[in-house]
Amino acid sequence: MCGYFGALNNYTKDDTYPIPRIPHALHKLAKAKKHNQTNVMKGFHENRVKPNSMKLLRIIWNIGSYEYNRMPFGKKNAPAHFQRMMDTIFQEEILEGWMVVYIDDIIIYSETWEDNVQYIDTVLSKCTPINLIISLKECNFGQQELLALGNEVSGLSLEIDQNKVAAVLQGLVPKNIK
Repeated sequence: MCGYFGALNNYTKDDTYPIPRIPHALHKLAKAKKHNQTNVMKGFHENRVKPNSMKLLRIIWNIGSYEYNRMPFGKKNAPAHFQRMMDTIFQEEILEGWMVVYIDDIIIYSETWEDNVQYIDTVLSKCTPINLIISLKECNFGQQELLALGNEVSGLSLEIDQNKVAAVLQGLVPKNIK
């Protein structure tokens, strides 16, 4: 189910919690030899909605109405709320300098295989007791090169994913000035 929350978003006070800038996040991966990428399953739905806000997130459809008890997609502050939650959970790992969290993407990086295994274990150990579910089909472990946040990352280079620019490169050249 998906609701349209445009009207509600117009009256919602902005949550100014910062979302990491992708270039800054990727810069941290520069010298890593091992990269791991995981993705939190159900993303924003991990955040509970306050009981007094549930009535504001009611959607009506052909068989009745539904009130979200988890943060739905389309709510303007959902990314900031989720980023805050992830930063709080993984604050220590981020500060130690071996993890980047971008909303629901977790990127773990290291210089050795031993550190790599230890870091993965640490992250999974934190996720399990709080029921933060990692999507196995979106995991990449122990990679020297990684496609992350729209970029191809390796310890030697950082390049824009060519699939992202293919439409521009293969596009037609304008024939008039309109």
